[in-house]
Amino acid sequence: MTSEQRGPEDIDDPLRAAAETMRAVRERCVWSQRITHRDLVPYLIEESHEVIDAVEDGSRADLREELGDLLWQVLFHAAIAAQDPDDPFDIDDVARTVTEKMVRRHPHVFGDEVAETPEEVLVHWNAAKAAEKRTRRSVLDGIPRAMPALARAQKMSGRAAGAGVVPAQPSALHPSSEEELGDALLALVDTARAEGWDAERALRERLTRLEDEVRAAEAG
Repeated sequence: MTSEQRGPEDIDDPLRAAAETMRAVRERCVWSQRITHRDLVPYLIEESHEVIDAVEDGSRADLREELGDLLWQVLFHAAIAAQDPDDPFDIDDVARTVTEKMVRRHPHVFGDEVAETPEEVLVHWNAAKAAEKRTRRSVLDGIPRAMPALARAQKMSGRAAGAGVVPAQPSALHPSSEEELGDALLALVDTARAEGWDAERALRERLTRLEDEVRAAEAG
């Protein structure tokens, strides 16, 4: 069998086979050929949420499948990037970049530093991250604006606390305006951050219970 006759299924390395499958799809599928990074964003969001669903409510088989679908999105973006005429990079460059970053951020694993508690690990992580991001002018730089609002609020409140900025506490338990509602929501999110809770997950799980309650009521 010549190299031209070999298909991705003949490659022993599963990750390499997946990358080669994506490359072939990008080159030969007329739909995939027209897709841009921006076009893929809705699919990336959808697949990410399907992984979350599988983690919280699915089976092991569901999780394996959804992680594969999410990996496909990474491979797709890399295949598009590889064809960029001005600044191309491929999946190997992506993998190399993340490997180098994770080695830097785990000096207690790959270097001489010591970390015996999760808190000490975080110190090394933050120090390495700060060294990488010296060009940032604000502690808020790098927080994606497209994050869900609750998750973004929790991320921002933690960064704000590090800068000495504490969100104002609401004046009443029952807001009388949309602005006061925003204050109350931010205060709750800040409490979640201080307690180590995940505000986004808390609301998502409460909505799941609400859904169960509604469906039970509908069933009579």
